[in-house]
Amino acid sequence: MRLSLPACPSSAASVPMADLIAQGPEVTQRWRRTLPIDKPVTIGRTGGLWSAPWDEHISREHVQIVFNGSKLRVQQVSAARNSVFVRGQAEREFELSAGEHFVIGNTAFTLSADAPQVTLDIPKPDREQAFSAADLRRVAFRNAAQRIELLSRLPELIKNAATEGELFVRLINLLLAGVPRADAAALVTMDSLGTAGPARVLHWDRHRLAGGNFQPSQRLIQQALAKGETILHTWTGTQAREFTASESVDWAFCTPLPQEACRGWALYLAGRFDWRTPGGPDRSDPSDIRDDIKFTELAAATLSSLRELNRLGRQQAGLSQFFAPVVIEALAADDPEKVLAPRETEVSVLFCDLRGFSQTSERSASDLLGLLERVSRALGVMTHQILDQGGVVGDFQGDAAMGFWGWPLAEPAATQKAALAALGIRAQFEAAAREPNHPLADFRVGIGIATGRAVAGKIGTADHVKVTVFGPVVNLAARLESMTKVLGAPVLLDRRSADVLRQNLSPEVGRVRRAATVRPYGLASAVAVNELLPPAQQNPEFTDEQLRQYEAALDTFLAGRWGESRELLQRITAPDPVKDFLATYIEEHDRTAPAGWDGVVTLESK
Repeated sequence: MRLSLPACPSSAASVPMADLIAQGPEVTQRWRRTLPIDKPVTIGRTGGLWSAPWDEHISREHVQIVFNGSKLRVQQVSAARNSVFVRGQAEREFELSAGEHFVIGNTAFTLSADAPQVTLDIPKPDREQAFSAADLRRVAFRNAAQRIELLSRLPELIKNAATEGELFVRLINLLLAGVPRADAAALVTMDSLGTAGPARVLHWDRHRLAGGNFQPSQRLIQQALAKGETILHTWTGTQAREFTASESVDWAFCTPLPQEACRGWALYLAGRFDWRTPGGPDRSDPSDIRDDIKFTELAAATLSSLRELNRLGRQQAGLSQFFAPVVIEALAADDPEKVLAPRETEVSVLFCDLRGFSQTSERSASDLLGLLERVSRALGVMTHQILDQGGVVGDFQGDAAMGFWGWPLAEPAATQKAALAALGIRAQFEAAAREPNHPLADFRVGIGIATGRAVAGKIGTADHVKVTVFGPVVNLAARLESMTKVLGAPVLLDRRSADVLRQNLSPEVGRVRRAATVRPYGLASAVAVNELLPPAQQNPEFTDEQLRQYEAALDTFLAGRWGESRELLQRITAPDPVKDFLATYIEEHDRTAPAGWDGVVTLESK
């Protein structure tokens, strides 16, 4: 039995949708694209999707075409060099009906009204065969060099396809070039496998312009997708052949595309065998088509793998809004459950709070969206510096952000990276403050950094979890951030962080000094508080000599010699809020240390 296809609709019929097919002298110099209705399109050697770059006889812009749903109107651009031929005559302006074509140089442009229709109305095949990957590995290409060369174009084909529709066009062109005996090729999809819903044709094309309509088999598509293997149907009965070769097909196969990125997609090809010629061999054996199936399988696997990489890339880009790059890298290398599982580790924690928000919000009561945009921008400065130094953004609390280092991978330089992030945040806000019209000019920041053991990972309840860090060190960092308001220092450190930075942070990057030993409001334990300062070249008013003078004043303060401490503090001429805090405390206590003085300043407020 031989499968007959319906005749092509007559050119006089109304054409609600139509394609324009460009065909150059080489089989690969081709495209088929659906024409927009009543929208002008320019065809030339350059110009995007509608260009024919292979033909030097075509000008950069050669003709403008408009399809009205029935006829294609073609008008030559005045600057075009070579003539446009239609019906054997050179014409500058003309109309085409479906099935007609015009020629520029060595390229023919045909208006096609035929459209594929997925159908169940296909006679039962004489033979059905499934091809596994193991079967196809044993198949040798008859023209291996040509097919390998075609497959090597797939990565560039995907890379240069500006849209998914253009990718479909290029893929089908490649299949037709690689399987010359195929009458037609299509990329098809089924949204719901195993249901009665019809398959859809995403794009298709054919070798010959004449012939019947292309009718992919719904049953064959459904079988191939359900089984996950290429299925071949053949119609090779020995009864008298009542149809010509141009109006019929002998075989059709459907190859599913693997990988999640192409779920429900398949490649469908249909064509003819090389039938017995006088004195020649019978070429109607279905095994003769196995290398065509192998080529299609390789194209499907290559396309799927490349699209899967693109999908994972987009997925990773989407995850970047929720996970820091260091977390995404860890997730890519190991089981997510293992990576995100909470565990105890050594971390450095940074808390950063926005100052000036309350006053700004009062002034911006009539423009809350504008205020939200400014606060988001301020938080963006914080998160950018945290992420740029390889940290993890653990939480947002209103107008404050928390970041940490040391998870999911151990980080020997965690404290240094936290310090660099803090200095970067401070520098950006100070630069904004020097520009009165800057959106962040009204804001300041307070930053606290602490280092110690904590539990980090996916923490929360059965209903809600987040990637964050938990433990006393987190509370200490938050306390230090709160103390910046009392001491007037933008960045405060706990003793452990300060000790690490004194040993590992170059003075050209940042400086560390002791600030005071304080008992935070509501706590019984004392905390040795240190300040992180920019290098001298970025803060020339506060020299290294004045820093040493403050340290000397602090030593006498801790020793209870407050009069001496006051005199040393007065020698510091540079603006210094921490010096002012200590001097004020001395004055409030009549310049005399109390009985039993232990060197600890008790804070009366947060």
